[in-house]
Amino acid sequence: MSGAGAPTTEAFDASGLRVAVVAASWHVTVIDGMLAGAQRAFADYNVGNPTIVRVPGAFELPVVANELAKAGYDAVIAFGVVIRGGTPHFDYVCNAATDGLNRVGLDHGVPIGFGVLTCDNDEQALDRAGLPGSKEDKGYEATSAALQTAAVLRAIRTRSV
Repeated sequence: MSGAGAPTTEAFDASGLRVAVVAASWHVTVIDGMLAGAQRAFADYNVGNPTIVRVPGAFELPVVANELAKAGYDAVIAFGVVIRGGTPHFDYVCNAATDGLNRVGLDHGVPIGFGVLTCDNDEQALDRAGLPGSKEDKGYEATSAALQTAAVLRAIRTRSV
């Protein structure tokens, strides 16, 4: 696990942003930890009432993120967990989720907070979930990244950069 080299950022008032989270239902302990991290970021950035929707798994994240982007959200954060198993299923799901979420962002010009954990085992996922004892808080990080990117895009679009 890296964690090293993460940027140092300061929260700002993002209260004017319309934000949504789409979260998978698999690995509920990890996902709930990531959602708690997102809520901490929303509090730090002064984002009130984000929309939160659940989907079955990581494979379903892109299609719902696409609809949220089309609905006019300024940022969408996607949370999922894929644990490596003994079949190529891991590779297919990871690639589909990653490529699909990237496409949503590019197609709609909406930042996608990438909170899809692709881990070899449950321990790695728990270490990234932002739970007590976790080494990292990927829910907070993905949310912060999406909010920062949304602010940059808004500045570019209003020519205030």
